[in-house]
Formats: sequence, C-alpha cells, structure tokens
Amino acid sequence: MKRIVLFLITNLAIMAVLMVVLNVIFSLFGLNHGSIGGIVVLALVFGMGGSFISLFMSKWLAKRSTGAVVIERPQDATEQWLLETVRRQSQQAGIGMPEVAIFESAEVNAFATGASRNNALVAVSTGLLHGMRKEEAEAVLAHEVSHIANGDMVTLALIQGVLNTFVILLARLIAGAVDSVLSSQSDEEEEQVSGGEGGGMAYFVTSLLAEIVLGVLASVVVMWFSRKREFRADAGGAKLAGREAMIAALERLQKSPVESHLPAETAAFAIAGKRGGLMALFATHHPLEERIEALRHARS
Repeated sequence: MKRIVLFLITNLAIMAVLMVVLNVIFSLFGLNHGSIGGIVVLALVFGMGGSFISLFMSKWLAKRSTGAVVIERPQDATEQWLLETVRRQSQQAGIGMPEVAIFESAEVNAFATGASRNNALVAVSTGLLHGMRKEEAEAVLAHEVSHIANGDMVTLALIQGVLNTFVILLARLIAGAVDSVLSSQSDEEEEQVSGGEGGGMAYFVTSLLAEIVLGVLASVVVMWFSRKREFRADAGGAKLAGREAMIAALERLQKSPVESHLPAETAAFAIAGKRGGLMALFATHHPLEERIEALRHARS
C-alpha cells in the first residue's frame, strides 16, 4: 500500500511539474495544442522529461519504496564489509563510491540505481546477507557496481524517454487522422490531420487506445534491452569478483524460493527478476540458467 501511495503521489507531482514546463514553453513560442509543433513539444516534454525526472529521483524513490537504510557509520562487521567491498569494487570499475544500503526483505536480492556513475546507490536485502556465502554476496555486489559502471540507468532512461516520446506523438497523429476521416468536414481536415486536440470523442478514444497499444510495444523493446544488459553486468561481476563466484551466486538465486517483489523503478537493475513464463517478453531478466551458461562459455 505504501508503494502504491508513493507511486501515485510521485507521478502526480511529476505530471504537475511537466504541465508547468509545457505551458511556459507554449507561451514563450506561441504554440498551441493543435499544431504539429505543439504536439511534438508535448511529446518531448512528457516523454523525455518524465523519464529523466524519474531518473534523477531514482535514489530517493528507491529508498522510500523499499525502506532501504543507507549505511552512514557501520554498526557491525557485516556493514563494514559491505562498505569496504563496494569501495574496492568501485575503485576497480573507475566510478565514484555509491551509497550503500540494506533493506528488510526475505528475498535474496540487490539492486543499483542513481542518476550517474558518480551518484548512485547499491542496496542489498537482509535475505541476501543471510542466504549467501560471502564470496557469492561479493559477486552480487560486483554485478550491481557493473550496472553503474556501464551507465545502464542513464541508457535505459534515454531509451524509455525516446520511446515514450514516439508513443505520445504517434498516438496523437493517428487519432487526428482517424478523427479527420470520421468528421468528413473538409474545411477542418488539415487542422485535424495535424492532430487537433479539440477533435471530439473519436480523437480522445483513438488517442487513448493508440497510446495503450504503442505503449505495450514500447515496453517490449525496453525490456529486451534490460535483459541484454544483464549479461554485461554478469560479465562485469565476474571480472571484479571472479567467474566462479558469479556463477555460484546465480546458482544460489536459482534455489531461492522467494520471487522478486521489488518496485518497477528498481527491478530492472536488481540481480534477480521475476520469472518469465508467458510474460517473458516483459521480463527484466533472462532466465538464470541462460545467464549461467553465458558465463560458463564466455572467454576468459
């Protein structure tokens, strides 16, 4: 329930900010919602803007949605080990020291997030700390540090933003074309083909349906990329912590009876994702057995 409330409040706040930005741009450049220029600007503001605002808020959102507590001063040997391991791996990977946090969860998992390579967060679950050997946990940390070093968070935000922009733009152009055909008013045809927002119910319904369909297709593309960069993060983890340790960590995850329940904004950068099944096209991670085989057959 807390995650749902946080999600709604955050998205409403982002929408409010983007609306203000959009109105300012429209006023400065004399644009209107019915013109091609207005539609392009709207698509860019809500597509790219929403994606990058979420990126810059990602650490804050992750901490509050998972209850992750950042280690400021180590309270025990485990916390000291976590800090020292992440610091060493970050230096090897050539990135700034991320914040390190622990969140309460029975699932064996960890995630990384943040707006840049030098402003990131690595968080591990209590289930991981209790359920993995030290060398396995070290490999998981290396996997997350590799996500940061590879710039996966920024790249995924960019891809999501570009796709969101095209979804919004194409949905409105399609709706304008459909509404123009149905209206059969020749003197308004040019304006409505351009995407007139005042086209009526046909425009609204078509725009909504087009956004849903195109949004689903865009999600398939985003998740495809998310799955591909898991292989790179596994390879990076193997380089930092050792191939056998990385394989052992993934094999340990195979035995975990608890599926990932991380919120969407952090799930893509976790060590483990939800099982595939019929929804494999929308999975953030490849099956663990495929990732293990890829490591086993990788060149030394």
